[in-house]
Amino acid sequence: MTAPHDLPSVVPVDAATTAAPATTGGKPNDLAEAAGLPVGAGQIKATYDPRLTNEDLAPLAKQTWSSYNIFAFWMSDVHSVGGYVTAGSLFALGIASWQVLVALVVGIVIVQVFCNLVAKPSQKTGVPYPVINRAVFGVLGANIPAIIRGLIAVAWYGVQTFLAAEALNIIFLKFVPGAEGLLDPSFLGLNALGWISYAILWVAQAALFWNGMETIRRFIDWAGPAVYVVMIALAVYLVSEAGWQNISLNLSTGPPMTFAASIPVMFSAIALVVSYFAGPMLNFGDFSRYGRSFAAVKKGNLLGLPINFLFFSLLTVVCASATVPVFGELMTDPIKTVKAIDTPFAILLGGLTFVTATVGINIVANFISPAFDFSNVSPQRISWRTGGMIAAVGSVLLTPWNWYNNDEAIHYTLGVLGALIGPLFGILIAGYYVIGRQRVHVDDMFTMAPTGRYWYTRGYNRNAVATVIGSGLVAVATAVLPKLAASLDLFDVTWIASYSWFIGCGLGFAMFVFLERRNPQIPTLDASDPHVSDGTRNEPVVVSHHAEPTGS
Repeated sequence: MTAPHDLPSVVPVDAATTAAPATTGGKPNDLAEAAGLPVGAGQIKATYDPRLTNEDLAPLAKQTWSSYNIFAFWMSDVHSVGGYVTAGSLFALGIASWQVLVALVVGIVIVQVFCNLVAKPSQKTGVPYPVINRAVFGVLGANIPAIIRGLIAVAWYGVQTFLAAEALNIIFLKFVPGAEGLLDPSFLGLNALGWISYAILWVAQAALFWNGMETIRRFIDWAGPAVYVVMIALAVYLVSEAGWQNISLNLSTGPPMTFAASIPVMFSAIALVVSYFAGPMLNFGDFSRYGRSFAAVKKGNLLGLPINFLFFSLLTVVCASATVPVFGELMTDPIKTVKAIDTPFAILLGGLTFVTATVGINIVANFISPAFDFSNVSPQRISWRTGGMIAAVGSVLLTPWNWYNNDEAIHYTLGVLGALIGPLFGILIAGYYVIGRQRVHVDDMFTMAPTGRYWYTRGYNRNAVATVIGSGLVAVATAVLPKLAASLDLFDVTWIASYSWFIGCGLGFAMFVFLERRNPQIPTLDASDPHVSDGTRNEPVVVSHHAEPTGS
């Protein structure tokens, strides 16, 4: 495959590479469009090593996503069964409603700030998360965070597909005669109806993914608002049945807490919000790279996180609160709520809506990212599509329905992997902003030459590797050991586990900065070098240059 010659492109002053990041006016993308380059395709230089390069990992030729596309991304991430249950659980913690709202605001603003931080390096360079990590971990060391993140996503991809299948089961049981006969017996822990629903959604998600990022973008642009329409309709129906005077923002059934006792619970609620978004926060560079400008990404984050999440949370608690007078019990699971309404139209519409919502979050949070991660391991053998299918197949082999309801399995498997998200986040932020000063030599992220700036020691930055091990062990210990100690009646400090992400992130950040100050590995780059992306500069300029033929 070869690239067209004499290709006009737009290169920002801060990223003079073969990538052509767009401006908010769209003119650079018009030039790339005229060259016939598809959205999502990267431009590959002849100097790029094939062992580190394919079209999916190379700097983007076009960055076209608007602030609405980023907003829709967050709608797809928030509007899910998991998001509904999480929001409802915050209002049931026993603290006052105003305290819950304060915790929601503080938590989601923290998420917004962190997402902006992780978005910038990928948006400025046009590369996904595993590639930008090459500047920090080394061109080979970047596979360490990629594999960790990929394994977490595969596990949760299976869980989310299973949850969507549960919603689909309700539709089958309501509209397909004889579907009850498929509930028994089971194979590998899942009954025949469950296998049918799981297979349908597995194929549907794979087909959506296989059609590429533009198809996925169009899907999430539609899916998020569609869920809102149904959620608002559900809230209107439930409130009309319950009466507005019977709606309460306090879902707690226990005795009220004193103000002093409520403060630790507020902090736990904040930590819960941040932890819920920990995966998408780390993954966000895979999507921000498509943003037409960093300003557009920040605006999309503002709309999609504080504003969208707060509105969805209030909508959730209104629906959950109304289930008490309407059905006689508190329901924080929207699938059970729809099932309890027990009218064909409601079950069909509600079931399909929450299937769509769960597929949306699964695609953006758990499918696209491992596709990049696994492709990064062996770019010439594993394309983005192949990497995604590896994740999809792996999710079935894990049989998530067998361990999803097993607290011990989740705690000691995903708890270990999930605790590592914090250190990985802290290391990336420290490496890009503090040590690297927002400067990245884009071309050197694609070379295996020992003279490359990111070759370090045989392709690994030993400071980054040491930090992952050191801070990772502490983070895992805070996530896993408190529960073990409590189960053995030794002592009870299980509250620490709620803050494992913060502990891992802070320790990873501090330890990496310390090691880099003591024994520098990340190079100091000259901002005037035309091959260096400098995130502190924003003004783009139009240049014309010759695109190199690709090496594959």
